[in-house]
Amino acid sequence: MQTALTTTSPLDLSALDRADLQPSTKARYRHEIEVMHAAGVNPSNYTALQQYADGLKSSRKQFLKSALRLMVQGIEQDMKANATPQNLKQTQAALLRLDAMKNAVQVNKPKGTKAHTWLSQKQVVHITSLCGDTLEGKRDWIVLGLLLGAGLRRDELVNLTFDAVKQQPTKSGKMRTVIEVTGKGDKSRVIPIQDKLADRLKEWREIAGGGYIARSLGRKQELGESLSAVAVFHLVNKYGRKIGMDELAPHDLRRTFAQLGYEAGIPLTQISTLLGHSSVATTQRYLNLALDLESTASDFINLA
Repeated sequence: MQTALTTTSPLDLSALDRADLQPSTKARYRHEIEVMHAAGVNPSNYTALQQYADGLKSSRKQFLKSALRLMVQGIEQDMKANATPQNLKQTQAALLRLDAMKNAVQVNKPKGTKAHTWLSQKQVVHITSLCGDTLEGKRDWIVLGLLLGAGLRRDELVNLTFDAVKQQPTKSGKMRTVIEVTGKGDKSRVIPIQDKLADRLKEWREIAGGGYIARSLGRKQELGESLSAVAVFHLVNKYGRKIGMDELAPHDLRRTFAQLGYEAGIPLTQISTLLGHSSVATTQRYLNLALDLESTASDFINLA
């Protein structure tokens, strides 16, 4: 039976490999665990772990906390499955130590700040207006436009090709541009996009000539292969700094797609489908929606 970790040997990373996460997320979790061990931090020494985490930026601290929680959960499940009357006290004590490890890394948000980050409509216009008309600027507009206007995950964006952009008829018979995306768990979904984004994609295809949509640029400004996930992060962060949001990340633009759609009256169920979430409950947590007790659907049901 596995027990609580008491050495500085690396944590079992197999839980990360089994997790239903994007490859880039797994890589970031793994990186934080490896850096922690390289610093000589024993995760079972909660004081040392807390002191180490307190010296990290908030984003890195959150990755470390999530990675530890994910791996500890796997150990907890093994312990509970192998618990017997004979080892019950040992198991309970070990579970308490694991719980303390999970809670040693504290991610404190400043009072009055939102749990999540997204852009306002005004900020969306501002950030996309900064791209310019150079080859790099046109590429950057496409990257920002797909994250904001289609709610793509970063890995979905870097793997997206022009073949995924198609035309489908609406109920009225009008043709609408859609993007066919393969997301988590190889699940496919169709995302209708606005005409401006569709027109810019058409123009970009004439320049790029097909293949991957989000392309790298060489030193002589020649188009290369697909941008890496890391390059997308740096691109978004660069434009975030230009509008005074120093920690803006690609997922914040995906969340903006969901939040502004919700504020515009798009049903939560439809937003959930467009995002590729497994359930509406996931989307509710994603948008940090609180239950409205002032007005609810039950108020509008006429009972005899």
